[in-house]
Amino acid sequence: MAVTVEGTTAIFTPPPGATALVGDFTDWKRRAPIPVTGAPLRVTLPRDSWTEYAWLDASGETFADPDNDLKSVNPWWAYPRAVQIGTYARHALWDLPHDPPHGHAHRLAWPGAVFGGTRRAYVYTPPGYDPSVTYPVFYVQDGVAFFRTGRLGELLDRAVAAELVRPAVLVFVEPGDRSEEYYLNDAYLDFLTTEVMPRVEADYAVARTPDGRGLWGASLGGLISLHLGVRHPELFSMVVAHSGAFIAHPDRRTDAETTTAGEWLREQVEVAPPTHLRVSLDCGVTEWLIGPNRRMAAALTDGSVPHQYREYASGHNWVTWRSALPEALLYVLGT
Repeated sequence: MAVTVEGTTAIFTPPPGATALVGDFTDWKRRAPIPVTGAPLRVTLPRDSWTEYAWLDASGETFADPDNDLKSVNPWWAYPRAVQIGTYARHALWDLPHDPPHGHAHRLAWPGAVFGGTRRAYVYTPPGYDPSVTYPVFYVQDGVAFFRTGRLGELLDRAVAAELVRPAVLVFVEPGDRSEEYYLNDAYLDFLTTEVMPRVEADYAVARTPDGRGLWGASLGGLISLHLGVRHPELFSMVVAHSGAFIAHPDRRTDAETTTAGEWLREQVEVAPPTHLRVSLDCGVTEWLIGPNRRMAAALTDGSVPHQYREYASGHNWVTWRSALPEALLYVLGT
């Protein structure tokens, strides 16, 4: 038996070849793994939570628990397995209405100039799209993951059908090297303003002024979204950042430096509060970014920046972010 639950304690039974346990509770490999000693490993977790984990082999490589079929919804890694303590909540918006009218996804592809390579995006127009109407627009980082795994377009359909939000256009922008492009890289703004936004604005009825433009992202995508939103009031007025990777400094980019980079963006917010923005922040309570996100929310509060901040009983993963999407959507587009 892979994992059992007693109250709020998960009991992990190591499979053959496992030398240590990692997961949301160890910040994966950022903190010391829990060594296998021969006895089951016990980890106390939040009530009604979703927690992801994996095992390490003798060479330190991560592998999936072969005895657990409860998988993550993860577009990037296949090894995370999950344990639930109680019942992890599902937002009602995911179920209402049951069969809403659907929007349409339009593919874009072009040779990149700022970063090179073939660049791709989906432009998602809402149900009943009318080219004579100007729609709010969000430029969404990690676009394919938000489109396919996060199902943000589907959620927008449901919210529009329930008359809970204004229709909007979502531009799902796929990165090349996300670590390079999203880590406080001002060249990413050049990419958006010279390659993405002109293509979208030429062919779709989207806002061309900051009051109708927003940025959306998770982790590093949340970092670059808030960074550009803070610095460019002439372009953006809305930001959604899930589990923003707010431990970053523009002069500390190596792997060793980023773990101790500090919270440079929060310091910028404290010095010059971006009161032009409406910001939705959220974070999982069992991830290493909970402290920086709480401090960023506090900085926004102290600076009188319109925002909401929410926490979820889960970690740094797509279950958390998909759980957070409904309230983020309601906050930035709610009727």
